[in-house]
Amino acid sequence: MTSDGLRAATDKMREAGVPDLAIRVFAGYHEQLRRGVAGTIPEDSIEPLVDVTHLDDVRPDEAAVAEALSHTVVVKLNGGLGTSMGIRGPKSALVVRDGLTFLDAIARQVLGLRERHGVRTPLLLMNSFRTREESLEILGRYPDLAVDGLPLDFVQNREPKLRADDLSPVEWPDDPDLEWCPPGHGDVYVALQTTGLLETLRQRGFRYVFLSNADNLGATCDGAVPAWMAAEGIPYVTEVCERTHNDRKGGHLAVRRSDGRVVLRDSAMVVRGEEDLFQDIGRHSWFHANNLWVDLDVLAERLAERDGVLGLPIIVNRKSVDPTRPGSTPVIQVESAMGAAVEVFEGSRALAVDRTRFRPVKTTNELFLLRSDLYRLTEASEMAATTDRPEPFVDLGPAYRLVDGFEERFPHGVPSIRDCTSLRVEADATFGADVVCTGDVRVTGGTRTIPDGAHLEGEV
Repeated sequence: MTSDGLRAATDKMREAGVPDLAIRVFAGYHEQLRRGVAGTIPEDSIEPLVDVTHLDDVRPDEAAVAEALSHTVVVKLNGGLGTSMGIRGPKSALVVRDGLTFLDAIARQVLGLRERHGVRTPLLLMNSFRTREESLEILGRYPDLAVDGLPLDFVQNREPKLRADDLSPVEWPDDPDLEWCPPGHGDVYVALQTTGLLETLRQRGFRYVFLSNADNLGATCDGAVPAWMAAEGIPYVTEVCERTHNDRKGGHLAVRRSDGRVVLRDSAMVVRGEEDLFQDIGRHSWFHANNLWVDLDVLAERLAERDGVLGLPIIVNRKSVDPTRPGSTPVIQVESAMGAAVEVFEGSRALAVDRTRFRPVKTTNELFLLRSDLYRLTEASEMAATTDRPEPFVDLGPAYRLVDGFEERFPHGVPSIRDCTSLRVEADATFGADVVCTGDVRVTGGTRTIPDGAHLEGEV
């Protein structure tokens, strides 16, 4: 029996033109919510993932790489607004370094890949209804980017935010756009189907898709992976990195005891009271980089078998309807993770990769690192390390949390940190030009200015 809340939500989606398949997927999650499904994965239901193949061990010859790349599509998840960093618009429109935005770098990476291997690998953005216009404007700087009449993007679906008390669609007259949310990046499989792109790509001869986040410039399209998939008949590959203390709160892969399937467990899926086990990097040593490779033919088969609904595990995200007003109406955003599809494909494999393939920017601390002298952009706009030393720990205070505040306090660029092991800035400090940090640096005090050419070491 359909609940009043679900009926109101699905009616709202139909009126907005949301495709029927996306509505059916949402309805399934709404029913799980109504039944109290929390989407958790208890620790006693899984075993740690071990014996993971490394990318360095699956290097095929150049001919196999070029052949695989000629049948590969790059899809970047580009629905994020970066509101936690105070960004107005797509996070990918933020200048990351050398005057280039994330999208500039991504476009140049793909164009460089084509030139090096003589392939036609297309780039597609999965935009949200809030990121499309500005993102396509940036890609418009690259007239050679479009391939074979394919679009440069497709738009993920949207769904109503649900009132936490009765699971009905929330109303927010102050800004009706805030009544809607994207359904998580697990929607990429639904959106590829509902836009017709899945079938179009297969008809054009494309077999593999590389999926990754637009804010991760380390996630370049490495043709060794689809070549490995083609050689061994692997339908789905997920990249993993060794967990460190800084990764303890990130999602990890594990093996489900009941059927031996590899599963993804995100922090939202942890049973209350088991947080320490989830964060135990000695037990669960591989974190999920959210760089995925999928065989499009097998994806089409799975969707056909399941009437278009892959059945990815639910993620219950509790927020306020207006993220800038914590006291506004409490809502639930129903989401799914694209990486959870690892359990859908028989024969899925995890692939260990170096940290160079995981350089996301979720906070201004990470933006600081990528703008520092620890990294440079190559001619192909790939992010390359300038030193073999580990990244220093960086913790910028509240004054730097939003991008505007960050930019104001580093008007001449960020300090040199090549010889720095940690940097903690507790003061509201504006840094001059050519500042150098050495060893463990801690900047304390109130509002202050660090002069040009200062050499910081120890407590300042």
